[in-house]
Amino acid sequence: MTAARNRRVVLASRPKGEPTPENFGLDEVEVPEPGPGQMLLRTIYLSLDPYMRWRMNAGASYAAPVEIGDVMEGGTVSEVVASNIPKYKRGDIVLSRTGWQEYGVSDGKEARKIDPAHGPISHALGVLGMPGFTAYAGLLNIGQPKPGETLVVAAASGAVGSVVGQIAGIKGCRVIGIAGGGPKCRYVVEELGFDVCLDHHEPDLSERLKAACPDGIDIYFENVGGPVFESVFPLLNNFARVPVCGLIAWYNDSGPFEGPDRLPSLLQNILVKRLTFRGFIVSDFNAQFPEFLADMSDWLRDGRLKYREDVTEGLENAPRELIALLKGGNFGKKIIRVGPDPTGA
Repeated sequence: MTAARNRRVVLASRPKGEPTPENFGLDEVEVPEPGPGQMLLRTIYLSLDPYMRWRMNAGASYAAPVEIGDVMEGGTVSEVVASNIPKYKRGDIVLSRTGWQEYGVSDGKEARKIDPAHGPISHALGVLGMPGFTAYAGLLNIGQPKPGETLVVAAASGAVGSVVGQIAGIKGCRVIGIAGGGPKCRYVVEELGFDVCLDHHEPDLSERLKAACPDGIDIYFENVGGPVFESVFPLLNNFARVPVCGLIAWYNDSGPFEGPDRLPSLLQNILVKRLTFRGFIVSDFNAQFPEFLADMSDWLRDGRLKYREDVTEGLENAPRELIALLKGGNFGKKIIRVGPDPTGA
């Protein structure tokens, strides 16, 4: 055993609106022992993602909520410390879902080995993992990009939005990003190759978006909702496609929406313009993961797709960084380095 204690971040209370540090607890317990058909994993990297805010709520969703006192849920890149599973041996690097803790036990059913030859092992939490696959599957299956079409994506510098825009560019689309702040917008255009990026902090987003999309919008990859969606919606062309991936702007809302009832206008436009709105969860497309991994690895290797990570040291900082993430405080894929990386990265 490499340590006598296991530090964990647990859900201390359910948020009412925006989460606060008091909603999280940091504790220490004994490092678990793997039983038959299990392996003990030491966490190297922890992924932080917007969906985690939903998992802090009680009630039905696409996945069970985190219970009070339980370890916060999340994807991890880990090293096998001990294994009672023939497929895995000590020293293997695996992607798993052991959550916000230094050590976790896995039965291997939701784990897969990571080959460091594909690049930094942290990429399995981002561009070569769930966020990258979310962008790939949602865009290609629902957005169905075609050369010459106009695509808009918000949170354009983030883990999903940045990949959506770059794949759309590879497929021949004109790509408009929306991001928060000048540095993010410059990165999106100058480094990622988007045609335009608009800062949603600046006034008159609707007018600026209209000017940037003179031929309307054929695909809107929905990550945020809120005022961005309100600016996009009037510009959707006939037969536009809207993959609904996330609604970050509303994750912290704790009551019914205020303001006028826009549902009649929404449904009327869906009918008249023959719009396609489809929500999705990335696991809907799991059968396509090998195809995704091959395409994405090729695009990264060829320099056609670029990727940025935002790494913070220390498990204890995960609550602060999730709170910031939900306000757009990250710049790239948000990752917590929990322990030493044996590959030397």
